[in-house]
Amino acid sequence: MPAWAPTSTLLAISGSAGRRPRRPAASRATKATWAEDDTGRVSAGPCNRPASWAASSARRRLSWSGIGREATTCSVGRGRTWARRRSAAGRSGPRPRASRPVPARCMRAHVRRRTTTPYAWTMSVPLFDTATALEPLRPQLHDALLRVANDGRFILGPEVEAFEREFADWIGTRHAVGVANGTDAIVIALRALGVGPGDEVVVPSFTFWASAEAIPPTGATPVFCDVDPDTMCVTAETVAAAVTPRTKAIVAVHLFGNVAPIAEIRARTGLPVVEDAAQAAGSTTIRAESGALARPGALGDLATFSFYPSKNLGCFGDGGAVTTADANLAERVRTLRFHGSADKVDYVDIGYNSRLDELQAAVLRVLLPHLPAWATHRARTHERYRNAGLGELVTLPVPAPGSTAAWHLYVVRSDRADELAAGLRVRGIGARPYYRTPVHRQPPMARYLPDGGVSLPVTEELARTHLALPVSATITDQQVGAVVDGVAAVLAGR
Repeated sequence: MPAWAPTSTLLAISGSAGRRPRRPAASRATKATWAEDDTGRVSAGPCNRPASWAASSARRRLSWSGIGREATTCSVGRGRTWARRRSAAGRSGPRPRASRPVPARCMRAHVRRRTTTPYAWTMSVPLFDTATALEPLRPQLHDALLRVANDGRFILGPEVEAFEREFADWIGTRHAVGVANGTDAIVIALRALGVGPGDEVVVPSFTFWASAEAIPPTGATPVFCDVDPDTMCVTAETVAAAVTPRTKAIVAVHLFGNVAPIAEIRARTGLPVVEDAAQAAGSTTIRAESGALARPGALGDLATFSFYPSKNLGCFGDGGAVTTADANLAERVRTLRFHGSADKVDYVDIGYNSRLDELQAAVLRVLLPHLPAWATHRARTHERYRNAGLGELVTLPVPAPGSTAAWHLYVVRSDRADELAAGLRVRGIGARPYYRTPVHRQPPMARYLPDGGVSLPVTEELARTHLALPVSATITDQQVGAVVDGVAAVLAGR
């Protein structure tokens, strides 16, 4: 294993990740090159440290007095935070303008180190930031993981059962069934509804690939529909336009945390609706029929969730769940997730090996009580951006009527989206288009399109103009201001 290999998750949670790692034998100055994955983790050069390493190491390893090889200065100006490391040989690179030492708490809040190269620029406002919210929960997370290790049951044990009860109660429904990931959750939910060969399932094209990818494994055909230009979610009208006599179900995506009008879709089409709530944990809406407050996950016939680490509620790997108020559907989901067996002895169907494991369930049980506060913080980001003047520069997203969106992604629109993405990244701000190519234009979906293709004008326009800006459960007013300043500077050509 190379000396710079990432520390394991368990060591990171227990605090061992803070130990100073060994350097490669030949440490030399190299030009930083950016790389980013779906978690928003950014690296320069060949080494990609996890966020937990950054959070702990920033406190222990940086010398603000300028002594030693790790001395770092930080410059905060024009919405940027620059971090620079000096090597023992004195190579310091270009000094940031008006640089000054800053306290460690500033470094913890605004800078995430990702590399052991002698010079590194790090993102001042990452697109995602999961480490900051998790840092104060390290003792509880450590205890939870240790509890599972000591118990010795790692698959479908007490932690999964407890999380399923707690999550169902929090959603406001009767049943939650843990599965391996959000994609499996959609496949299993559709199978539970009886979707199979010869059927059609309506799904938006402006969404993550998995929303539609989950349909062909059931034997059904995806039929793509358009979305609303303001909420970017499906509507009763766009779904109804795609319904045919062969339509068996609808996958309605609560995109970016906004809430799709599930009740209207069910009333308009009379068809079963599967909520894809992967991005909407923590959002709320008002039930049209009763005026009561409800959460995504309790609106359709079934709902699916992803607990991928960057989600509003994310675990330490892959995880997912299916929720429903129907006991028969819940039992069907449980059977399908375990190879088609209800009792682990007799098999009644061809199922899947798709189970949420005990370690992930234990982590989710620690995080779930904090989700309401995190969701509120995410929801208020919309007001923060608007109050900071972002709406004068780009088109802001519109929360669905009667809903509060716990934004998983804060997606704006601009005819200069690509220019903004490039300019903001140069300034140390995470921003990128998310679904530049709509799902119906991806090559593997060509076989499912009608001969004349499909006309989805809103989807095409959103794909061209949308841009995801930073949002997290801990984003600060200073970071929001930095993003708005950066957008203004790029649009002004500065």
